[in-house]
This record gives sequence, structure tokens and C-alpha cells, in this order.
Amino acid sequence: MISRRMLAVLLLTLVSASPTLADDPVLRIGTEGAYPPFNFFDDKGELAGFDVDIAKALCKEMQRTCTFVVMPWAEIIEGLEQNKYDLMVSSMAYTEERAKRIAYSDPYYRSHAVFIGDAKKYQDISPDGLAGARITAGKGTMQAQYLSKVYAAKSTLVFGEDQPAAQLLLEQGKADLMLGDAIELMSFLESAGGSAFEFIGDPVTNDFLQSTAHVTARKSDTALLQQVNAAIKKTRLDGSYERINDVYFPFSIY
Repeated sequence: MISRRMLAVLLLTLVSASPTLADDPVLRIGTEGAYPPFNFFDDKGELAGFDVDIAKALCKEMQRTCTFVVMPWAEIIEGLEQNKYDLMVSSMAYTEERAKRIAYSDPYYRSHAVFIGDAKKYQDISPDGLAGARITAGKGTMQAQYLSKVYAAKSTLVFGEDQPAAQLLLEQGKADLMLGDAIELMSFLESAGGSAFEFIGDPVTNDFLQSTAHVTARKSDTALLQQVNAAIKKTRLDGSYERINDVYFPFSIY
């Protein structure tokens, strides 16, 4: 288990394969490190995942030397505002509330939210259908905000500190259902701990739960985001995006 101190201060240095400009400062990339398969620590204790590999590819396209800064999700926007890093590549979805504080790139993948749990017990995912159920999600996520807005009146909400903690609540029987990103939950359902659960109902799609993930920056760094947008397009054209995608998913998530 990665300690909070390690999450807050860990720096992993990445030197891009392309030459960098001598006067270009190091580009610092913020990510969470607790959202597999997008960003997580592998068995060797090294930062890995789709977000991490995409960030490396973008750095290569921009010819920048990059470092990774790992930050708890609940503090990740604040860390950007405090200049602890320059970009966030951490599956950040768009919300109007977040857009008041940070600027967004073009999307770099698409997904949707879905409930998981015991499909024999739960089929109706409406607030009435889940009345009395204990529902979990990671604190500070869009899914947690949505549950608080729509389900709190009739269900018991038991949030985990992050996505893995929420999954553990489900495994331990401390929650009946979890609302999370469908792509991220695929890995959990294929694991030993998640094999007892299934997707329940249709994906949750509405104006509040957006389905696109973005690289984000401070509002003052519009020029940097323009470079990021150009790099996203290049990774799509040169095949590097597809190669990274195929490592983690059996279908395109763009």
C-alpha cells in the first residue's frame, strides 16, 4: 500500500526518447497512482498504466523531458493550482465546477459510468430501485458527486478514499454496489476480488456524468494545452496511441 507521504512527494523521472530543447524546463505531469488500469503502481512499485504511457507519448511528441508527480485524487486539482506540476494526465473528466479552476485539452479517451454489484439482487438502478442499498464510489470523483446528488435521499453512501478503497468496500460486503468508470471497473471484475460482481443495468449517461477524459492545466497555460492537443493528434496519426490502447484494452477507447 503506497503511503500518503509517498503519494504526495514521489517523483518519477522520465526522459523522452526525442531530443529536448536545451532551454525547455522539465514538464511536470501530475497523476493519482490509484486508478488502475489508467494509473497505478505495479508489482515492482513503479508507476504504470494507460495515463502514464499516454503522458510519455505526449512528452515524446512535444520533445519535452517530463517527470511524474503522484498526488491523492482529493488534492490533485489543488496541487496543480499550487504549481506542484504543469499538467494533469489522470483521467480527469470535464465538469462545469472543475472548469472554473482548470483548463482542458481535447479528449484523449471516452468512457461512461456504470453500477456493479450482485446482478441477482439488483436490476433496477433508479433511485427507487436502489432504495436502502449501500452504494460506494471513490471520494472526490464525479461518480461520488452524482451519487450524493441523486441517490443520497434513499440509499446509504459509503465512499472509499479512492477507487481501490471503494472496490474493497464492495469486496468486504460493506457496500452493495459501486458506481465507477466502466473501463476501470473491467479490470476489477476480472480480478479474484471482483469476480463475484457484474455490471448492473445500462450505463449511466447524462449531462452531469461526462464520458470524456482530458489532459488539464492551469487556466493561464493555454499555449501549453495547444501543444498537448497537437501531440494528441500526432499520437493518433503515427499509431502510438493505438499501440498503447492495445496494451490495456481489447477495443479502442478513443
